[in-house]
Amino acid sequence: MKWMSSPLLLLGTFLFAYAEDWPKWRGVRGDGTWNGPSIAQDLDKEDLARGWKVPIHPGYSGVTVQGNRVLVMDRPPVEGGREMERALCFDRKNGKKSWEFVYPAEYKKLDYDKGPRASLTLTKDRVFGLGAMGHAFCLDINTGKLVWLRDLVREEGCPLPLWGFSASPEILEEDVLYHVGGKGIGNILALDPKTGKTRWSVGQDLKAGYAQPIVIDIAGAQQLICWGPNKIMGLAIGGGEEYWNIPYEVKYGVSIAKPIFKEDIVLVCGYWNGSRAIQVSDGGRKARVLWSEEEKLRGLMAQPLYRDGVVYLLDRSHGLTAFRLKTGEILWRGDHQLTLAGRNPHASIIWSDQTRGDALSLNAEGELVLLNLNPGGYHEYWRQQVCGETWAHPAYAGNQVFVRDDRSLSCWTLPSP
Repeated sequence: MKWMSSPLLLLGTFLFAYAEDWPKWRGVRGDGTWNGPSIAQDLDKEDLARGWKVPIHPGYSGVTVQGNRVLVMDRPPVEGGREMERALCFDRKNGKKSWEFVYPAEYKKLDYDKGPRASLTLTKDRVFGLGAMGHAFCLDINTGKLVWLRDLVREEGCPLPLWGFSASPEILEEDVLYHVGGKGIGNILALDPKTGKTRWSVGQDLKAGYAQPIVIDIAGAQQLICWGPNKIMGLAIGGGEEYWNIPYEVKYGVSIAKPIFKEDIVLVCGYWNGSRAIQVSDGGRKARVLWSEEEKLRGLMAQPLYRDGVVYLLDRSHGLTAFRLKTGEILWRGDHQLTLAGRNPHASIIWSDQTRGDALSLNAEGELVLLNLNPGGYHEYWRQQVCGETWAHPAYAGNQVFVRDDRSLSCWTLPSP
């Protein structure tokens, strides 16, 4: 493997400054699409160039990038009986740590206790986070100084999910949304981004799922789609009664993969209980199950991708799978070429060129893969090891990719044609 550091590499780092940053989970639009530079389909016998690598502690939190800042969360080793979580900010050019924010977080008997799950959500001047034990916080993005911190389990009676809180905060106009559940107050809490005070709540599934809600536009109006452990809901922005709900009780509450909404269809893909396609109608006021498949289409943690009527899903038993959104008809299986089979197969997949069908994926083994997805099959251009084993989502910004595992955070330059 060839790691290079040179004036040419530094120049390459900024050649594509116009390409999108990665300020929140799943990118600018939160749907796994990225408007980046053209990427070489052949490494031409050269490995990717690594710009820098810095040590961090374990965690599942994905990376986010805004301007010259690269952010992530981790969990330091327990010392003196004190358990902590951290938010970290690094300089994008050289990996130098700019600041850190540390706060107490006792994991008790939390399973998969390596560290925080949720990615940090970034705005121009603020950082919003959610810890595994329900600590919601806001920081100054320039200094890491605390603006506000709330313990939502204690203050709002939010029941702790089996594997901790995982849904990243979502900015919606003048509110910041947290999918945290609550006893009698709603499934989603909308907090004031300036003060952290609760402004409104919505949803009647008392426990929280692990996925972010999504905002959909239908018939000229917006609503929230939230997948909880007991049902899928269409919710009013600002609070109020549910527009609709589809009962769907999932084993262990693992509503993990973020839903997608295309062609007026909400698609959720579950681990034990399979997939549901829900047709939304009457201006978003009604919904019905269009089709369901409990055995042949079962996702896990990775949000599926959609293009031209076809969905691409990492199925738990068959690997990468293509099927038609409207019918659930399976077009092909990729077996387990993209990532290894096992109890919890995983790969984070995003569109790097949706028009062409090109995608980037970081698999659980820490390999970055450039591939093409189309209704006729799956073609791999190249792959390279960029980190150790990981479930954490990478960030793509400019012509760079930022990856983390349980020991380090690193920056790599994507190859240009």
